[in-house]
This record gives sequence, structure tokens and C-alpha cells, in this order.
Amino acid sequence: MITHLYRMKTDKRIVIIGAGLSGLTLAYALKKKGINASILEATDRPGGRIHTHTGIAGTPLELGATWFSDQHPKLISLLKELNLQKFPQFSEGISLFQTKSFEPPQQFFVPAGEAPSYRIAGGTQQIIKALQAQIPADRLLLNTMVTSIKEMPENLLITTANGTTLEADIVVSCMPPKTAVSSVSFSPALPENVRLILHHVQTWMAGAIKFVMEFESPFWRDKGFSGMLFSHSGIISEMYDHTNAEESKFGFTGFLNGATAGYSQEERKMYVVKQLKELLGDDILRMTAYHDKVWVDEELLYSNSPDLRPHQYNGHQVLHDAYLNNRFYFCGTETATLHPGYMEGAVLAATAVAEKLNAITCK
Repeated sequence: MITHLYRMKTDKRIVIIGAGLSGLTLAYALKKKGINASILEATDRPGGRIHTHTGIAGTPLELGATWFSDQHPKLISLLKELNLQKFPQFSEGISLFQTKSFEPPQQFFVPAGEAPSYRIAGGTQQIIKALQAQIPADRLLLNTMVTSIKEMPENLLITTANGTTLEADIVVSCMPPKTAVSSVSFSPALPENVRLILHHVQTWMAGAIKFVMEFESPFWRDKGFSGMLFSHSGIISEMYDHTNAEESKFGFTGFLNGATAGYSQEERKMYVVKQLKELLGDDILRMTAYHDKVWVDEELLYSNSPDLRPHQYNGHQVLHDAYLNNRFYFCGTETATLHPGYMEGAVLAATAVAEKLNAITCK
């Protein structure tokens, strides 16, 4: 049975694949132009690589995208538009750098900068919730994985993993390009040179392991530490203070050595605790929650093609061209020519595609 998405005043049926920051921002930007779009999301939650976990004490703990700066004006403008607040990343006190396992950690201080990193008050998921609130509930379909897109004489036919088919005049993929080319069958196939590029576009966060810890009090601050750690010898490669904007909820967040992806979460937790106990003392044992996320799962499918460098092929021209008789477009942070891989890139990409689609629907 073919599901007919109801038509808009422009008589163009637009389907967005992926309810991450770019997909939701695109739907929001189109809605402001009087264009309604539907979003198909493969998983059971919106957000994509934004994933805020709530700790036992209610601390917003970031397992995905977290930081931004004044160099990201489009994101900051969107936050203001959605009435969301930003606050600076805490960095006061003694920071630690482990160079070798058999040497004491080096101590250093990070001066208050004129260009600090920021976080979103209440957690990064707040921007996802705010954008979702702007979109009609029946326009966002969760647990709807797209498996094929077929060009028809007058439109595109989308098939999902559960066998549902949908017709659309325009389809925009806000999935990482590797995910799109690896998990979706195109008919006719995308040009060979395009497929080759897509398989080698770096997926930001792919392979990263983000961890979070929650505590009832910021004991490290009481001892004069900033909570910032860089290490070449322990399982933790980077760590930062993760206290909330109100300074009433406390924790750490950071990245683990990617080689530990094959460990169980309990094994990673054991090594995290061991490393921090040696650095910060027994207070680390008073944590109220530990979580980590290996970003190679059903939420971030990608091909086995190797990435040769950071941001490889991000913003490439093939990501800005239209396919399937000018009915299929790529979006997402990897397509941005500025700040690809970051939340700013996701917003820039969505804004650019919204302008393209507005021009088309106004013809």
C-alpha cells in the first residue's frame, strides 16, 4: 500500500530522512516559509548525534554533541530564536595532562579566554526538543528506516524497512553521506563517481566513545581542580567538568580511547574509575551514574571505507548537487562548506537547503 503524504499549499511533498539537528532545523526553516515537510527517523528518538542522558540526580549528561563557540553564529542565532540559553564551559583551576603512565601528571592552568566554549543550558537536547515542538507531531515518524528510493515518472517512491512505501516530490537526506550510500538502495543508482566520494566522506563522531559521570557534589572543584584532563596513557583521552548552568548538578564528560570500543561498558567503567582514582582520589567512588556510548551502532551506520583525514570530503561539491532528476538532495553537517562536523555545520547546511527548496516550491 502506498501512503500519500498530504499536500502542502505549494503542492510539493517534501520528505526529510533523519531527525537530527540538520533534519529538524530544515523542517523548521521550511515551516517558517510556509512549507510543511515530513521527517522519517530510523531510530526511536530524534536528535541523531545529539544525545543527552539524564543522570540519577537529574544532571543533563552529554553522550553526543556538546560544545560550540562565538565562531558559530548561525547556531547561536537559532538558540536565541528558540529562547534557549548558552553558558561557558567551566575551566578554572588545575588541569591535568598525562604524558606517560609512569610519570606524574603535568599540571597547567587555562586562563579565562575571550572566546570560551559554550554549552546549552539544560543540555544539548533542549535544541532538539525546541525544534520538535515547532513541527506537527504527525510529521515526525520514528522507527521508520528508509531502505530504498526509486525514481518514478512524476515523483520518488520511498520504501521503509517495515514495508511501507511513500510518495514524495522531493527527498532530502540528512543522514551522514556514508550512511545514506551504505544503507539506502537508489534506483537508478547514483553515478559511480558520486558513490565513490560518498563512501569516503568522514562521518563526524563515527568511532568516538563518549563517556559521562554524575556526582552529588563537585569535589574536584573543592580541591582546586578544573575537571579538565588530557591523557596519552589512560583510557580517558579527554575529560571536562560537566556541571550544569545553575551549578546544582555535577559531573564529567569526555572521550575514551577508541581502541576500547570492543570492551564491555563495565570494563570501560572499571578503567575510567581506576584512572581517575589515581588522579583525584577516593571521592571518584562516590559517583551516582556512569554511562558511555560507542558511536558505531544502529544510530550511526557507516561503511568500512577508511577515512584518511579529519573532515575528509566534507562540503564536497557532489553533496551540493541534486540527483534523481533534481528530486533528491543531501543535507547534514558533513555537507557544510563551513564548520562541517559541528552543530554550526548542521544549521548552515539546513539553511542552505531550505533556500534551495523554497526557490523550487515558489516556481
